[in-house]
Amino acid sequence: MSEKATQEEMAKARIPFEYRDYCAKLLIPLNQCRGENYYLPWKCGNERHAYEKCQYEDFKRRMKEQQTRSEELED
Repeated sequence: MSEKATQEEMAKARIPFEYRDYCAKLLIPLNQCRGENYYLPWKCGNERHAYEKCQYEDFKRRMKEQQTRSEELED
């Protein structure tokens, strides 16, 4: 995902500050879908999967960066 959500988009969608991260652009339609479907767990599966995959990929990217930094400090 290349495009990030702007501060205005996140504020309009009432995204809490702790969720305003790299994947917030996917959280906005997920929360809209959840609201429209009364948070039924079997609804919004595609949106939830896309958001969770983004979270996982972001986690892997941050861990790789951290490992690279720690290796640079050891040298």
